Amino acid sequence: MKAMNIARKYGAKTAVAVPMGVLPALAMAEVPEAITTALSTARSDALQVGGIVLGIIAVIFALMPGCAVLPK
Repeated sequence: MKAMNIARKYGAKTAVAVPMGVLPALAMAEVPEAITTALSTARSDALQVGGIVLGIIAVIFALMPGCAVLPK
């Protein structure tokens, strides 16, 4: 029973402290240039697709009768 109380008291702190100690080592890993370029290209492509989708949604709502907010 005492071991359960100790585990309950310090278990959450230990579970958080261990990953925090590992994060700096992961952040220092060197990423190959090809992967960095591919990720930046994918990011720009995703932004373009998102803009197109947002534009299409705006056009659909503008063309729907009763949805457009027009001054009277």
